[in-house]
Amino acid sequence: MRIRSLGVIDDAVVELSPGFTAVTGETGAGKTMVVTSLGLLLGGRADAALVRIGSPSAVVEGRLSVEPGAPAAVRAAEAGAELDDGALLISRTISAEGRSRAHLGGRSVPVGVLAELADELVAVHGQTDQQGLLKPSRQRGALDRYAGDGVAAPLRTYTDAYRRLRTVAARLDELTTLARERAQEADLLRFGLSEIEAVEPRAGEDVELAAEAERLGHAEALASAAAVAHGALAGDVEDPEGVDATTLVAGAQRALEAVRAHDPALSALADRTGEISILLADVAGELAGYADDLDADPLRLAAVEERRAALTALTRKYGGTGEGVDAVLAWAEEGAARLTELDGDDERIGELTAEREALRAELSVLAQELSDARTEAAARFAAAVTEELASLAMPHARVSFAIGQTEDPDGVEVGGRTVAYGPHGADEVELLLAPHPGAPPRPIAKGASGGELSRVMLAVEVVFAGVDPVPTYLFDEVDAGVGGKAAVEIGRRLAKLARSAQVVVVTHLPQVAAFADRQLLVEKTHDGSVTRSGVTVLEGEDRVRELSRMLAGQEDSQTARAHAEELLAAARADA
Repeated sequence: MRIRSLGVIDDAVVELSPGFTAVTGETGAGKTMVVTSLGLLLGGRADAALVRIGSPSAVVEGRLSVEPGAPAAVRAAEAGAELDDGALLISRTISAEGRSRAHLGGRSVPVGVLAELADELVAVHGQTDQQGLLKPSRQRGALDRYAGDGVAAPLRTYTDAYRRLRTVAARLDELTTLARERAQEADLLRFGLSEIEAVEPRAGEDVELAAEAERLGHAEALASAAAVAHGALAGDVEDPEGVDATTLVAGAQRALEAVRAHDPALSALADRTGEISILLADVAGELAGYADDLDADPLRLAAVEERRAALTALTRKYGGTGEGVDAVLAWAEEGAARLTELDGDDERIGELTAEREALRAELSVLAQELSDARTEAAARFAAAVTEELASLAMPHARVSFAIGQTEDPDGVEVGGRTVAYGPHGADEVELLLAPHPGAPPRPIAKGASGGELSRVMLAVEVVFAGVDPVPTYLFDEVDAGVGGKAAVEIGRRLAKLARSAQVVVVTHLPQVAAFADRQLLVEKTHDGSVTRSGVTVLEGEDRVRELSRMLAGQEDSQTARAHAEELLAAARADA
């Protein structure tokens, strides 16, 4: 990783080797920034406070080895990223204003994509994770994770049934609690539909009536205009001497017909004149028919206006502004469908009640299956963690799980009792620790010291590594509160874990650091920053000096140096 302008780090490169890498340094030197940097690369929350004062942004860049075809490589490819010679390049930038950008394999991606990769690439554990392990919900999640498909399969079935029950129960509540409002809605719909049914409007009827009213209201003017036009085209029977258009055009056609044989151009004009004559005759005939058919009955006009008024009243109430009868008919269609739904409420309530009870019965069976699966997995998980604790200087400690339920009259039946239930089942899971023989098992939140909790956390993670491995494990001072022989055993166990995975540990314990394949020292310069040269690989004499400092605070103490050399020798012999 390359880290720039992040916290106390100005510009530094951290090279993590395969196997076990220990990151050490004085308190406040910036060791935790290594953890923070990796967290950012894997989608962790961005915080403007992480940006070094005076810098416009902080940048973390990383190169991770990924096997082609691995889930992380597949997800990266889906996001448009490309592998660089078997490696995945990731970068994260945080501005001083708090904005964050992420790049994966040369492509800009949402930060959420990096978080999706995290589960496949790195397991990060720090003291906050220890505190999280104190929560029963996290303990249940840890047990389910260990159990794998043995719990995951019944949990999926249970969750599907639980969601269906929630949906049915919500619908049932709506129908029963809103019964009065729905009855009022039904009454309003019935009234509106009866009003519309009484008028019996037809689609487009308002447009037709508007046109008819316009025609009837101007019947005399229309008849007069039609008569004058007809007389001009076909002549007036009361004026035999009058000249009309039909007669004039007929005369023009006769004149042209007489000479059309002498000139083709004139012949074409004669044809067009004939067409005009036919058109004039058609129009004159239609004008005559129009005048004969025109209804000037004032009673019909009154009936049309009355009908229009009835349609307008419906439109105002059910059609909306600017809309006509078609909108009223659409409202009636929707209202009838809604009324059918509302009228079927009683029947629907009965159906939903039966469905709810059937789902509750199904959940009872599934919750029992889930509880049985967890109980079986808990015994194996507790035995595995107990075995790990024996190798972490807690040979007499015993870990167990308490799996129980809380009675609730509104719950589901499990094991002959009616108990509370939720999306994860009806079980309440709690991790118990008996640190020594004769001690009663107690919740780890109450029965474990800081050092014991660190070792329980490490033991849990080692057990997880056997069933759900990831390529890299990062531990941030999970050895807090531990010393002496327990610290040596933690170092030995981390070294063993590093045989099958990459392990990075931020530690203040020389007993742990001595077991590392590589030790990195983080140290500040005189101005309080960590520069490129501030993260160094310790070898030979330099590593002995750092272990001496960690042991006694005196890197030049001969006694401390001798102890440091002894630690290194013992660690190498153990390997």
